[in-house]
Amino acid sequence: MTGHFGAEVYSSHAMAWANRAVLLIDVVESVRLIEHDESGVISRWLDFIELVRAQILPHHGGRLVKSLGDGMLLDFDDVRSAVAAALEIQQASTSRNVELPQEQRILLRMGMELSDVIIAPDDVLGRGVNLAARLMALAGPGEIVVSQRVRDRLTPDLDADIEDMGDCFLRHLPHPVRAYRIALPGYRQGYAPVSSLEDLAPSIAVVPFVPIGGTDPGGTIGEVLAEEVIRTLSHSSDINLISRLSTSAVRGRDFTLQQIGTHLNADYVLSGVYRSDDPQIRLDVELAETKSGRILWSEYLKADLRTLLAEDQELIGHLASGICSAVLTRELQTARSQPLPTLKAYTLLISAIALIHHLSQPDFEEARKLLEALVERRSRQPIPWAWLANWHVLRVQQGWSADPQKDASLALECTKRALDADPECSLALAINGFVHTNLLKRLDIAQQSYESALASNPSNSLAWLLKGTMHAFMSEGQQAVEHTERALRLSPLDPHRYFYDSLAATACVAARQYERAVELAHRSLRANRKHTSTLRVLTIAQWQLGLHDEARQTAKELLKLEPGLTVNGWLSRSPAAPYPIGHESAEALRQAGVPIR
Repeated sequence: MTGHFGAEVYSSHAMAWANRAVLLIDVVESVRLIEHDESGVISRWLDFIELVRAQILPHHGGRLVKSLGDGMLLDFDDVRSAVAAALEIQQASTSRNVELPQEQRILLRMGMELSDVIIAPDDVLGRGVNLAARLMALAGPGEIVVSQRVRDRLTPDLDADIEDMGDCFLRHLPHPVRAYRIALPGYRQGYAPVSSLEDLAPSIAVVPFVPIGGTDPGGTIGEVLAEEVIRTLSHSSDINLISRLSTSAVRGRDFTLQQIGTHLNADYVLSGVYRSDDPQIRLDVELAETKSGRILWSEYLKADLRTLLAEDQELIGHLASGICSAVLTRELQTARSQPLPTLKAYTLLISAIALIHHLSQPDFEEARKLLEALVERRSRQPIPWAWLANWHVLRVQQGWSADPQKDASLALECTKRALDADPECSLALAINGFVHTNLLKRLDIAQQSYESALASNPSNSLAWLLKGTMHAFMSEGQQAVEHTERALRLSPLDPHRYFYDSLAATACVAARQYERAVELAHRSLRANRKHTSTLRVLTIAQWQLGLHDEARQTAKELLKLEPGLTVNGWLSRSPAAPYPIGHESAEALRQAGVPIR
């Protein structure tokens, strides 16, 4: 009865099947545009829809099926007409943007599929529409992405300039889809590297600290302290620092937090007062969010003026660490309390990275959602794609992947998208090396990628860390230790320091520095006890030191987190398997109690 009822409902609508070229058009960053100028953007968009409907579609036999608020659904009798129309629509969009500032331009991305679809009076339905939407998600601003079926009906250099994107994994589709970018015939789309990534990191203004009494009425010590905090925080790629000269301009003025945020374009402000009574300094600081006015973190500190700017700079390091931690916590709270469309790009990125490193499966999956939302908004930004690739690597390494081969393909596709956007992006190159080391076991390609990452940015601590780990896998212990120790020096305040300590411990095992490996592994576990790689390396180092009871206990903890772990399974996925370190580590794991198979 249910089946009959369903059939009757279905047949009551006037629908017919037809083979159509379906074109989906989307406005890039529509939420941001409307927030900035709602009436202006909507008016310009409605005018553009009318231009497409009245002037472009009639020349190409196309139909405006419906306007989707911030997009359009069009269909055509044949592919060549659809492609010609898509190219003309992009040209019209480009012409209308010429006189507008970059931040006000309405940029379009498009996806096209040729398929049998259901034609309804006011809609087009079927798998072809869904695939066009997925292909559209692959397109960057000003790009058109089409399927294999569309490409097969085009003549390169006559109908369009065509670029093969390879097999692409699309959301909710089990198998990869071959995709192609198209542009005007004879025109090579220029994919300029992203020159500015400021919107992927929050900005902090460190206002020179104000003296209250004491022996420094001119405020010189406050200026020096602010300069040192700025210099220390500037080593972090997760934060944008407002220059000291800019922050000095607001010193002594009766500005509110909101006014400081507006004048300096800052999301957070660090300020404070101090009293210096030789040889002591007492510092009272607070970190506030400019938009809400909330105090997120405060601290009262004492230090000896004679050692204030000593090499270890304990007070400065404490301040910088507290600031980083407070910003990360605040952005994560924001991400969890607001809907995705309202979140800023840097909130999405910072929160995703934090959730990845929680190494809790629910948080890990939430991180993926945040990163996917970010790459949809910033498809031409390399950083989000690189972190999404990193997510897939860690998923396999943590033992959570149901299909490691698929995760490897997805990770490789993500790094390809990142390097398409910016071939010299140091982070993307480093994670490309990570993918080729840990998932594809192509250490030759990995080495080239790490070297390119460091040529682009010699201070990239993650590239040094991952390159050192690669040498560890190859039983090149001395190089491994040199590189990972350099990474630790370059990233003293990384909020995910446990990851650095864990990989540095791996390097020490390769160099047979087992006591140092145990020290680093324990330090890593104090910060994060769920990192299975750390427990593996600790088990191995303890066994090699003769701490057999401790090694067995660590192995038990490891197996609780990764119950399916076996020695043979670890060898099958470890890049170290062909090298002496791999054999030695496998034997240590076996003797500590990890099952062989």
